[in-house]
Amino acid sequence: MTPLIAVEQVSKTFESGAHSVRALDRVSFDVEEGSFVSLVGPSGCGKSTLLKIISGLTPASGGEARVAGRKVEGPLANVGMVFQAPVLLKWRTVAGNVMLPVEFAGLDPADYAGRARALLALVGLEGFEDEAPYRLSGGMQQRVSLCRALVTDPGLLLMDEPFGALDAMTREELDIELLRIWGEKKMTVVFVTHNIQEAVLLSDAVVVMSARPGRVIERVSVGLERPRRIEMMSGAEFGRYTLEIRSLLGRAAPNSEKTLSAAV
Repeated sequence: MTPLIAVEQVSKTFESGAHSVRALDRVSFDVEEGSFVSLVGPSGCGKSTLLKIISGLTPASGGEARVAGRKVEGPLANVGMVFQAPVLLKWRTVAGNVMLPVEFAGLDPADYAGRARALLALVGLEGFEDEAPYRLSGGMQQRVSLCRALVTDPGLLLMDEPFGALDAMTREELDIELLRIWGEKKMTVVFVTHNIQEAVLLSDAVVVMSARPGRVIERVSVGLERPRRIEMMSGAEFGRYTLEIRSLLGRAAPNSEKTLSAAV
């Protein structure tokens, strides 16, 4: 089966005058359609850059990313992105923010207004459609951001530490909310996080990356039953996955010249 995403020997170097920074070095992994895959690794290892390369927002310096069998050569359609900060427009209502991708794509808003309302209801924000974003809590704002990413029904959702700035309880609540939506929509998710437990809770597989320049150390398949529950985090099997990933991160040499790849 052809994977939905194929990252093949991707490298990225940023140039700034006489200086250059190699962010990624020959990264390879696959993501199957409908799966939930997390990327974990130290700060600055290129996880966010990798998401931008997959989405077509940033070109690779070497290698290539392919989505649905096609080489990524520019910004992709049918891809939703969620960032760590909600990035909501304060002068637009909640519903107006959700509808932004529809307007940018030149689609008919009348065809998507009902979907926007349904998504807001799905994440518990029914009745907040006409509120200003600044009147919402951080967790509620991130729910709006998630609805915005989903409003055009993308087949691929890329998420860059979307819940990292939230308190632990809100983060867990949104993790479970995300799993529920993923289970209903069956889209493919690539999720960047620093939190090992979050990665294990959410994922079918976790791609563990080294310190900069980012390389793939290992791919860890997570065999926990679904649907996932917060209570699983106290179980022995969950703990084994967490310790395995933590051990892999601990053994990652920042300047190792070893090239590794993983198939997800």
